Amino acid sequence: MARRSFSLLKALTKPTTSFSLTPIPTSRSVTYMPRPGDGTPRAVTLIPGDGIGPLVTNAVEQVMQAMHAPVYFEKYEVHGDMNRIPAEVIESIKKNKVCLKGGLRTPVGGGVSSLNVSLRKELDLYASLVNCFNLPGLPTRHENVDIVVIRENTEGEYAGLEHEVVPGVVESLKVITKFCSERIAKYAFEYAYLNNRKTVTAVHKANIMKLADGLFLESCREVAKKYPSIKYTEIIVDNCCMQLVSKPEQFDVMVTPNLYGNLVANTAAGIAGGTGVMPGGNVGADYAVFEQGASAGNVGKEKMVEQKKANPVALLLSSAMMLRHLQFPSFADRLETAVKHVISGGKCRTKDLGGDSTTQEVVDAVIANLD
Repeated sequence: MARRSFSLLKALTKPTTSFSLTPIPTSRSVTYMPRPGDGTPRAVTLIPGDGIGPLVTNAVEQVMQAMHAPVYFEKYEVHGDMNRIPAEVIESIKKNKVCLKGGLRTPVGGGVSSLNVSLRKELDLYASLVNCFNLPGLPTRHENVDIVVIRENTEGEYAGLEHEVVPGVVESLKVITKFCSERIAKYAFEYAYLNNRKTVTAVHKANIMKLADGLFLESCREVAKKYPSIKYTEIIVDNCCMQLVSKPEQFDVMVTPNLYGNLVANTAAGIAGGTGVMPGGNVGADYAVFEQGASAGNVGKEKMVEQKKANPVALLLSSAMMLRHLQFPSFADRLETAVKHVISGGKCRTKDLGGDSTTQEVVDAVIANLD
């Protein structure tokens, strides 16, 4: 009996034939099956804008042409000092459903309203999305940063309801509605669900603005109940800013009212690598406008324009987001991969990233790295 047990144990512990695993290629997806006609070229409204806008939008045009991407641009001249966006531009965006734009300079003070805000209101682009993440090879103070800031885009302090009560006293109204708060919360949770994100954090100042921000929080809490698999947290905006600069890796998806979102997105962008590399866009039920994610510096300084050394990376990555929105995922992947190769290589970077390259040199490097 003992001998039989020993024989059985020996058989069980005998080394088995080893098998080598063949690496699975990851460069090409086999799961995307386009519908007939999906390759039809799509028209995109293009607004070069002010300052560095023409430089960086031209960079996108060159890369799209090099990739033979199925898009073509309808270009319109719009500038921030205009009284309004021309009707033909609005008509073009409504026809094409998608727009790519450079920054529009907003005059400080005076009676001229922001055309950036006007465009969002006209098209009801109620959700702004900015993705702030570490790019491989680009040194930053913090690692493992991958934050998506989703900002309500149509109300709050940006409602533009200001008036002078008496000389020397100005009243500015902050408008928060349940309808707008609920739909931005729904968008944030839906984004998290579709992108396998784990946490949504609502940013607020309800300890002071108990009714306005209180309504925003109440709406977020109601929506959160419908997504039990996603963790929901809340943070006061001043604490949020402190936490962002000390431990940004703790944040995942952040949903905010209008003004807070602008501040949080630009702070997160600065932490993750700078406004020159962070993509973003604005979306509503019917239309989408893609632009540089963080607003700080999206027009640039005159010297940067003269030297033609604007960083095109943010708008190139935003255009990759646009390609995915248009259901051209392989083109988006190729563009994004090429940009990341250029950044990680470290040889071709603009001044904001520690280099001295021109916009055209970065474009040429991206085109050379296209798969």
